[in-house]
Amino acid sequence: MKNKYLIIHADDAGMAWSENKATQIGLLEGSISSVSLMVPCPWFYEMAQFCLQHPEVDYGIHLTLTGEWKTYPFRPCSPATEIPSLVDPNGYFYGKREPIRDSAKIEEVRKELKNQIDFALSLGLKPTHLDSHNYTLGIRQDLIDLYIELGKEYHLPILLSKSLISYTGESPSNFRVPEKGCIENVFMASYQEFENGGLPQFYDRLLDSLGDGISILLIHPALASAEMQQITIDHPNFGDEWRAQDATYFSSAHCKRKLEENNIQLINWRSPEILNLLNA
Repeated sequence: MKNKYLIIHADDAGMAWSENKATQIGLLEGSISSVSLMVPCPWFYEMAQFCLQHPEVDYGIHLTLTGEWKTYPFRPCSPATEIPSLVDPNGYFYGKREPIRDSAKIEEVRKELKNQIDFALSLGLKPTHLDSHNYTLGIRQDLIDLYIELGKEYHLPILLSKSLISYTGESPSNFRVPEKGCIENVFMASYQEFENGGLPQFYDRLLDSLGDGISILLIHPALASAEMQQITIDHPNFGDEWRAQDATYFSSAHCKRKLEENNIQLINWRSPEILNLLNA
């Protein structure tokens, strides 16, 4: 495959209004080609309505088991009493992956994730894929197995990647991960890149050096706002400034020129190129 194909994939839609609006602008006017929605979040319904009103938009479900924000925790779709291993004493998702890795009961995970998917489907949404918030489904073998199982049950491709497992701090070599259906050309900015020169420079370098084949770039756009400042307080990694830089870059004419100059073709989860790769 000698052509360059890229999914520019916006995570975390539904988290906040500022996140939704930036993502919507990027989808309709910019270079975002796919998005995933966080069903348990307060602004999920607004983003779901946008997707229903714009059937041309490619969207998936961002399966959620953690909520990392200090003053903005997420509540599960299931009653907390039915999934006690997934929630803190107040009934909120834990802020980090470790409690899920160490204590989550797989049947409770299955119940919660199926409730997330089923609620999205009940609104009339037709997602094209499943992926994992913070890649929490990549930190234990039974979670990986459940992730694959859910993809088969709902007839949806999943973003399965050893590269993303490594992002969590776990070693992919410790797990059985099928070669078929894995996508390893997955890119995401690091905090070091954010601090040293800013995200636009990282994205420019990435687009200038992108290789042939299919790649996915994971981004987290949100408008600069007091809302995002408060949500991401004390959390500069993927914080409000980070997300504002993503929003600006991927809605810009500059990004479109970069894609054109480098002969990069935007695709999404409906594109035959990605479906052929996953089914190869």
